[in-house]
Amino acid sequence: MAVTRQTLPGHGEYNSLRKKKTTSKMKKLRNHPQSNQQENSPKTVNNETDLCSQTDLEFKREIVKILKELREDMNSNADTLRKELENIRRSQEKLEHSFAEMQTELGAVKTRMNNAEERISDMEDRIMEITQSGQQTENRIKKLESNIRDLWDNIKRANLRIIGIPEGVEKDKGMENIFEEIIAGNFPNLKDTGFKIQEAQRAPNKLNPNRPTPRHIIIKMAKVSDKERILKTAREKQNVTYKGTPIRLSADFSTETLTTGQKGMARDI
Repeated sequence: MAVTRQTLPGHGEYNSLRKKKTTSKMKKLRNHPQSNQQENSPKTVNNETDLCSQTDLEFKREIVKILKELREDMNSNADTLRKELENIRRSQEKLEHSFAEMQTELGAVKTRMNNAEERISDMEDRIMEITQSGQQTENRIKKLESNIRDLWDNIKRANLRIIGIPEGVEKDKGMENIFEEIIAGNFPNLKDTGFKIQEAQRAPNKLNPNRPTPRHIIIKMAKVSDKERILKTAREKQNVTYKGTPIRLSADFSTETLTTGQKGMARDI
């Protein structure tokens, strides 16, 4: 009986100590996410009561079980996290690859743009050179045309152009006789002047049957002063005729001069 009294108090102290340890361990377990989610449930309270009444072996088994569950949850979460990190890594690699391709394409585009700008600049310079060269060529052509026109005008300076003489009359009388008749019939005061004619012909030389008006007669005088004297007299008389038909007398200039109207003397009389 004496042994029994000594054993019971010792066992109570052990239970009290184990209860304190259990309570301390349970406080630590409450920090676990799963324990926090279940701490207010009736099942959690029962588990605490059950743990207090369990033996050391049962308590250890329960702890091992809880740790195993925690490890499994941690491993599962770690696997999920690893998969997510792997997906993020792959996405990052794809983005880096796409970015590298974009940089390469952008570099190629910049290179093409630079080449295009260089070609455009070269073309602009070439166009400027061609334009300047063309302008210089055009100026030279105009100068040559002017020189040729002046040369022809000098050659034709002594020529007198008669407009309105019917075709064919010169076959019977000849050009010189027609000219003498015009002078005698319109300018009696010049009849005995003794004008000398070097050449007389129709212009153009070939007759065009579709031409509505007769060809002009070109009289080349020996002296320029004789031509100018005749034209001055014709301007004073105004009305010049040949056998009753009105005709006109004018100086003979090149076609270019007549077209541009640069010579006031080219007007018909």
